[in-house]
Amino acid sequence: MIALPIVGVSAADLTTRSASLTVDETMSRRIGTADAMLSSSRTGGPVYQKPNGDYSVPVGGYSSYDPSARDKAPDPLPSVVQPGTRLVKDSKGHAKVRTTHGLLDVSLRELDTADPLVEGMLTLKRGRLPAAAGEIVATDAFLKDSGFFVGSEVTPRGSSRALRIVGAYELPSALKEMEITAPPGTLLTPLDKELRAGGTEGVSVDDTYLVKVGGEGFTWNMVKAANAKGVVVVSRAVNLNPPADSDVPLYEQEREQGRLDGSSSMRTVELTILATVVGLAMLEICLLAGPAFAVGARRSRRQLGLVGANGGDRRHIRAIVLSGGLVIGAASAVIGLALGGALTLGLRPVLEEYLGLRWGGFEIRPLELLGIALLAVITGLLASIVPAITASRQTVLASLTGRRGVRKANRVLPFIGLVAIAAGAAIALYGAVSDTGTVVVGGGSALAELGVVALTPTLVGLFGRLGRWLPLSPRLALRDAVRNRGRTAPAVAAVLAAVAGTVAVATYEYSTDVQARHEYVANMPAGAGVLASNENDRYRDVPAVRDALAKEFPLAVRADVDRIVVGKPTCDSYSVEPGCGRAEIVTPKENRCPLYSSRNSFEAYTPAQRRELFQDWRCKQTNYQQPFQLVVADENLMKVLGVSDPGAAAALKAGKPVSFDKRFVKDGSLTLVIVTEESNGIDPDEEPKGVKKVMPVHQATDPESGYGLVVVFPASAVKAAGLTTAPAGSYFTLDGKPGSTQRQKLDSRIDQIGLEASVSIEEGYKGRDTLPMLALTIFAGLVTIGAAGIATGLAQADAEADLKTLAAVGAPPRVRRTLSGFQCGVVALMGVVLGSVAGLLPAVGLRLTERETAKRMLEESGATEGQYIPIAVPWETLAGLLVVVPLGAALLAAIVTKSSGALARRAAG
Repeated sequence: MIALPIVGVSAADLTTRSASLTVDETMSRRIGTADAMLSSSRTGGPVYQKPNGDYSVPVGGYSSYDPSARDKAPDPLPSVVQPGTRLVKDSKGHAKVRTTHGLLDVSLRELDTADPLVEGMLTLKRGRLPAAAGEIVATDAFLKDSGFFVGSEVTPRGSSRALRIVGAYELPSALKEMEITAPPGTLLTPLDKELRAGGTEGVSVDDTYLVKVGGEGFTWNMVKAANAKGVVVVSRAVNLNPPADSDVPLYEQEREQGRLDGSSSMRTVELTILATVVGLAMLEICLLAGPAFAVGARRSRRQLGLVGANGGDRRHIRAIVLSGGLVIGAASAVIGLALGGALTLGLRPVLEEYLGLRWGGFEIRPLELLGIALLAVITGLLASIVPAITASRQTVLASLTGRRGVRKANRVLPFIGLVAIAAGAAIALYGAVSDTGTVVVGGGSALAELGVVALTPTLVGLFGRLGRWLPLSPRLALRDAVRNRGRTAPAVAAVLAAVAGTVAVATYEYSTDVQARHEYVANMPAGAGVLASNENDRYRDVPAVRDALAKEFPLAVRADVDRIVVGKPTCDSYSVEPGCGRAEIVTPKENRCPLYSSRNSFEAYTPAQRRELFQDWRCKQTNYQQPFQLVVADENLMKVLGVSDPGAAAALKAGKPVSFDKRFVKDGSLTLVIVTEESNGIDPDEEPKGVKKVMPVHQATDPESGYGLVVVFPASAVKAAGLTTAPAGSYFTLDGKPGSTQRQKLDSRIDQIGLEASVSIEEGYKGRDTLPMLALTIFAGLVTIGAAGIATGLAQADAEADLKTLAAVGAPPRVRRTLSGFQCGVVALMGVVLGSVAGLLPAVGLRLTERETAKRMLEESGATEGQYIPIAVPWETLAGLLVVVPLGAALLAAIVTKSSGALARRAAG
């Protein structure tokens, strides 16, 4: 019982420490053996950065940032690199390459992999490193998805050159990255030239430089000097010895702008979670071990009685039981640590693949493992205190004869339990909404759970009243559990502790999942998709791409959409070509958001007024990511979007547009302005000028059902307005889920057509699978089942005399098995019910802590919208525990119960 949690705690410690890279290991994987990595900030001016180089902003913030300066400013990197500095260029880009299935989007990289500065950034798995033009190495993830292997030839789309794969490698911190790497100047530059020569868009390349400066390395003063020239630096020396916050200009700028660094608040939440989990784990270990010592002491009462009969006093009996606790605790520590280490080593490959991260090594911290071992020893000692006291109070006669005697129910213990529950709940809830410390929530939760444990004997008696409605066998089992509360209560407490941990983990995880699901914004109904052309000048190829989509994907409904054209068919809404214009919907003045009605209107309001205005329907913002806002389509689009408003489809059939944004609608109509002069309507203070077309419109009853679409026009309404259309793409729903192979085949067919088009499918919310929560959930579930089985097994061992009595009076094996199963099932059921209630408090406390932290961040940062942090109960998980754990315990007890047992001799009177 003690070893089981120690296995989990030690395995979690070894896994966490091994998977957490040191700063030096992180720098080795990021910049190799170089002193620093330099990259252009692309802001065209000075920047401030965090010491680790992961984040930078323009000096003065983005409010004073001029995007046009970015294109005018020269590359600042040459001015930072001193003459004689050793450097290696690392260039990265993205392109599609032809695979055995079709086309696959891959990261392309040019890097001298044989240079000593690159050592540690990648690991060669098979083959050799590239040495000449035309040779590449590829990651295992790319080889797996593409169907290639070492020795295959790869051809990027738009290129006539075949590249031979001479080796396979992996990025230790990104095992799932699909990437190919070639020597400098042999991949990106030639491919960019070929693509541009073919009339298509080239490859966008990001360059960074690994530098070796020697001496003390790239110091913080050197970093700030590079920032002044618009260069962001990742420095090994600075990461190993970061500067004080007062010496970081970025932090000072954010404080002056009233921004809050949420990292400290999040650390507080993480420490609270850790303290709660550790506290509950310790409590769970004690409650698991307590019944074992109680039953063990009871079964050894004859031996303990002989000690007393031979002159031993209570002090000797307590010492014997406590010594047994120390020995068992020490043995459990050794066994638990050994099994925990073996479990971690055995699961290491699985965990690395799941995380997509190679561990830096198998890190053992002796002091932490010694603390875990000491915890096991102390737990063994603490768990044996109560049994030692109980055994010492037994008279010699009662111990030798096996009589348990009759003890009156303790009336003080239930009162203490109620007080502990109330006090623990109050402490936990107070800690959740205050700044009293990170262990207050965990301490309050543990105190409340101890209160429930103290109430367990009384609650067991209350459960006994349910026996009148049960059949014979479960009624006998329940009455037996109530009569033997000294045996039942510790077993119930053990199951209670394990289930409480499981419920706490499940409730917290489910609540965070509900929060993530709420924050997720679907761009279309689940299973729907959109095909969008990225080249308006090749509109004639869109129908062919639509046919390719229908051939490669299992479509259920396809709704083709067109775009409104003002001028030539190749024009779009942002075209500046002569003869091109745009169609724009006018927002009536009374429907405009006051925050954006003019150029400087946002700054004219106080933060409190902005918060209030953001709740105004005119100022509501949407987070949908749609390639279109205005489309021309028929009623099939309403089917794809799942629009339940029957008037929407009827309106399109009748030639009336459908609006999903009521800000554009006034008196049942919208105004479409045909702008032919590009200079009109750019300034927010002026209304676009052009020919106005007033159209009657149907306002959809549910604006959200448009998923970001503003207005859908029927073709007849566009034609009546004297406008023309051009094919733009298709919306569709799927009759099945396409795999990676089908996606690659479709990309290949689109490439053969020669049109740049994107295909996206809404797969819905996928959940947030994090390794710590997954491991904690699995561990808590295993401990729950194990605790139920062990606790009920102890109850059965303690009830061995009753089973022998049944055998003596001629009860058939079926009766003995049934009674034993129901006895254990009743114990497990009571533990699950009480544990489910006790486990909700720590989860609620942790969520309230996060809610209060988010509230403080909202108040200090001046944000307009608070974070949604719900408290959700996983009813399905609770229902499963109520069924699976008692049923499993009952079946286990019935199976291990012997069909026939040896008759016990009559004890001497």
